Amino acid sequence: MSWTCPNCDRELPWNDYRHYCARVSLDSLFEGRSPELVLAFDKILAEVADWPKVLVGVTPNCIVFTRRVGFLIIRPMKKWLDIKFYSAAAHPEKPVLKSSATGKKFENHIRVESLDDIRPALFVYLRESYELMRTKTV
Repeated sequence: MSWTCPNCDRELPWNDYRHYCARVSLDSLFEGRSPELVLAFDKILAEVADWPKVLVGVTPNCIVFTRRVGFLIIRPMKKWLDIKFYSAAAHPEKPVLKSSATGKKFENHIRVESLDDIRPALFVYLRESYELMRTKTV
């Protein structure tokens, strides 16, 4: 059962969930960014937001997707989206640019510069992160 913070109106997994407590507009993160980046983000959002019990929160620097904990963080940069997700094993292959151990899991980064970078394999990675964070205490 989710909870909405009365101060920032952000929907969170539970009432004492630690979060950045401020109202931030999603549009503000995409100011000065190309329409192509907005379309790429919208495509990811349309897919992932429909997964069971996914909550989407906006901070001053990124968009955080949570189930029980964060499983996907998208940071709009000037020319690309930095996509961070988690896995049980390292992903040394492209399109993953960086995969590093963080506790019992791996933190991975992919850059998306256009709609052409949104391929089915990306959603396989994101779903893996969703499932990992859904079943484990991290």
